[in-house]
Amino acid sequence: MRLLTSLSLRALTVFALVFSASPAMAAGGEMPSLVRDIGLALLLSGVFAVVFTRVRLPAIAGFIIAGVAAGPLGLGLVTDPANIDTIAQLGFVLLLFMIGLEIDLGKILSAGRSIVLGGILQFPLTVIFGFAAVKLMGLLGIGSVFFQSNLTAFYVGVIVASSSTLIVVKLFQEAFELDTTPGRLSLGLLVFQDLWATIFILIQPRLDAPEILPIIGSFAGIAILAGVAFLVSRTLLPYVFQIVAKGPEVMIMAAIGWCFAAVFLGDSLDRVASSFVSIDLHLSVSVGMGALIAGVTIASLPYSSEIVSKVGVVKDFFVTLFFVGLGLGIPAPSGLHILLVVVVIAVVALLARQLVFFPLLYWSGTDQRNAEVTSVRLAQISEFGLVIAFLGLQFGHVSSELAGAVVFAFVLTALVTPPLYHGAYAIHARLAPVLTAFGFREPPAFATEEKTEWRLALLGFHRTAASLLYNIARDDPELAKETLVVDFNVALHDRIREAGAHVKYGDLSNSESLRHSGIDKANVVVSTIPDDVLRSTDNKRLVQAVRRMNPDAIIIANALSFADCSAIYASGADYVYLTRLEVARGLAEAIGEALNGRLPAYRSAREEGEGKPGNRREVLR
Repeated sequence: MRLLTSLSLRALTVFALVFSASPAMAAGGEMPSLVRDIGLALLLSGVFAVVFTRVRLPAIAGFIIAGVAAGPLGLGLVTDPANIDTIAQLGFVLLLFMIGLEIDLGKILSAGRSIVLGGILQFPLTVIFGFAAVKLMGLLGIGSVFFQSNLTAFYVGVIVASSSTLIVVKLFQEAFELDTTPGRLSLGLLVFQDLWATIFILIQPRLDAPEILPIIGSFAGIAILAGVAFLVSRTLLPYVFQIVAKGPEVMIMAAIGWCFAAVFLGDSLDRVASSFVSIDLHLSVSVGMGALIAGVTIASLPYSSEIVSKVGVVKDFFVTLFFVGLGLGIPAPSGLHILLVVVVIAVVALLARQLVFFPLLYWSGTDQRNAEVTSVRLAQISEFGLVIAFLGLQFGHVSSELAGAVVFAFVLTALVTPPLYHGAYAIHARLAPVLTAFGFREPPAFATEEKTEWRLALLGFHRTAASLLYNIARDDPELAKETLVVDFNVALHDRIREAGAHVKYGDLSNSESLRHSGIDKANVVVSTIPDDVLRSTDNKRLVQAVRRMNPDAIIIANALSFADCSAIYASGADYVYLTRLEVARGLAEAIGEALNGRLPAYRSAREEGEGKPGNRREVLR
């Protein structure tokens, strides 16, 4: 790692020497300065991305640092303000377009109570918290130069109210945890945060001098643009994308062309309106909002997944341009007090997760552990916060120094995100006694019911357990009544009971919790949770614990690899299954039927016996 860092520093020195000449000399009088500046920005971003990825830090932070290194604050390789603004604006437009492509309104409508309630309240409550915290800092003389203004305090509140979709989703994907309770909660909250941030961007141009008529005009312009875009997306665009669907490069250009068509249309609404009326209706839609609307309308097309996949090829390029552009535009700090402002913004963001996010998730029905883990993993400032700061600077709402401080606060919180993400469960374990003392109690691990024996006990409840319980409730309702589920996700408990089983809160890593739940009285104990989802334990230790407290039980567990099977058997399991083998067995049967020409009949028989997948009302879908 030291060698890699040393080589990177040497490379930066070489870059500085090579490109320290004037743009004309460096290009031999032929290369346009914009091309040169973009090339330098991308070159440095590639170097920093490699270094940051090597040390397991978010690449986005590396892109911003690359911009700082290339700009006036660093090596001074890119100094033309017009070029810097062009890079940032182009990246900004396409970043908003990509965000629009990934907004799934269906997920919001199908979200659970904790996500919907938390999503509706979290953003405005965090804005209030951030505003109050910043004003308090100003009164105490901490960063008072920046924090005395109500508008500045409000901006900071809005900026700390959102978490980074790019960083959080990437970490969940790498850990294969998007389908866990913290993963679903985080993703749901992020969708709501993006919508709230979008609403803020609608009113942002009028924020310094809010007037009701211009604000109404802005919303009317957005409604007109959204209506026209939706109409075009339902009539003309399906045929356009059907024609170009077979050419990836044409698909990309058609999608980006639609983005700028919406941007130009939104920007021209006032000019069009002026030809009919003599007053200013304030209908023009901002460039970013036009791009966002263009993305949302494409996302709703039947070709959306194909469009997203093909346009995604260039997504990283434009995201890089935006973040590098932010770094390029950061001014030199006027003093050490700027560093204090950076720390204050980062601390306010971290405190908001504990004092707003966590209580709200807990009171909306999430258990203590999942609420805390989710809050810790959403600790960073959002890329939307950078967009809002970028626009605030353009509108004259915030100073360039404060906008730069927001960027560095984003970098700071992004850098601490990976260790916070991976240590979230350990952090909860340390904070649990304190949280409990303040009234945030775990649901009680209920004493064993009057029933003294369970025919079946399921340890943990995830996808496999949900399908298993559905089949049991359908085929053997009496067995469902004698089935015990032990799981810490209290948000699912009522639905598990509705399926006919009994459910108790319990931590699978705690032997006493398992004993109190009644595992020692179960005839058959099944663990369907794989080791990469379990926390603070694994199937080997889980089997050992169950065997100690219930020597006569039949224990069925699962393994991730062939090597794990032997260890789990040695721990006392009676049967160990690998999901890959179970899937392969079923798939081989289907393939055999297909080769014999009986696949339609096989499928019909399966659907008749098990129900069509879309009709299965499982606890987890």
